Amino acid sequence: MTELVVRTAGESHGPAVVTLVEGFPAGVPVDPDRLAADMARRQGGYGRSKRMEIEQDHIEILAGVRHGRTLPGPVVLVVRNRDSRLEEASQVLRPRPGHADLAGALKYLDPDMRNILERASARETAGRVAAGALAKCLLDAFGIGVLAYVVRIGSAVADVPDDVGRRRTLRDASEVYAADPAADPAMKAAIDAARDAGDTLGGVVECVATGVPPGLGSHVQWTEKLDGRLARAVMSIQAIKAVEIGLGMAVGERPGSQVHDPIAYDPTQRDAACLGFVRSTNNAGGIEGGMTNGAPVVVRAAMKPIATLRKGMPSVNIKTKEAEETAYERSDVCAVPAASVIVEAVVATELAAALVATFGGDTLREMQAAYETWRKAAQEL
Repeated sequence: MTELVVRTAGESHGPAVVTLVEGFPAGVPVDPDRLAADMARRQGGYGRSKRMEIEQDHIEILAGVRHGRTLPGPVVLVVRNRDSRLEEASQVLRPRPGHADLAGALKYLDPDMRNILERASARETAGRVAAGALAKCLLDAFGIGVLAYVVRIGSAVADVPDDVGRRRTLRDASEVYAADPAADPAMKAAIDAARDAGDTLGGVVECVATGVPPGLGSHVQWTEKLDGRLARAVMSIQAIKAVEIGLGMAVGERPGSQVHDPIAYDPTQRDAACLGFVRSTNNAGGIEGGMTNGAPVVVRAAMKPIATLRKGMPSVNIKTKEAEETAYERSDVCAVPAASVIVEAVVATELAAALVATFGGDTLREMQAAYETWRKAAQEL
């Protein structure tokens, strides 16, 4: 079975972040503007650090693409770091609460936590955004769209409109990547207050995928359940501490009659992604039994505040064991807007992987032929 696999390499202040994508079908048009737009959005958003003014992230395609289309082989994407100073960077002996510093030092028996934090840094997500941008080029060929936006920063909450197309327009016009202009001032004020206090701030991101056909994922093995794969991918993003699909935690508060989505058949929707099987609600978030059901896939993620605080936090020197305050390195006050770009990328990557697993072939043309054959058979049930 064909499997789409993404791997990244590189350190925060090393020469580059490198992404290796294996199992990607040949013949997929690669849109350089899409890749560039996603990288620019990852660097943007209100509350970012001065490093975003230094880095000008650009994706270099080193292998796997020729004349604007993917080749039958691995795709290699590189994002070079302008702030490359790994060899000269100072030791870090005081672990930050909430970061990988101490756990990594103990795991690898290394008191210099620089050797841990450089790879644990969210700079690694530049590689995953690059992979997600590539994945979207494949999803485009099947009419699947993925959109993520901020729904909460601190106590400031956005009121998201029902129209997904409108959400994209509003998100793109927002400094905090929220789909609600009325929420922008409160969210920016919350970030400003955290900055003035030498603190950091987290929030919540929502991602919606539309045009997703039923049947991606599987109920057969737990490792193939798409909700599990999505949860793992999103939870693996630095600083994400909770993931919900559909109604999420609220399913534990309601009776089944208020949780499960009623099914109806609308012949006017026969050619839509849902194949005519429509729902009046989408509490399942588009996934039932580990498989997509034709409704939009909805994933939410909660991001904790960044672990590097300008005002410092109580810690200890790992060598002397004496109490010391954590040191401050240039860092974001709030990276929730950027996190929305990363969530969008990893959701796109997992959907692309599920698409390859379900309709996989060596080429895009083979996948499209298999997809159309399946759609015709499903409509004849």
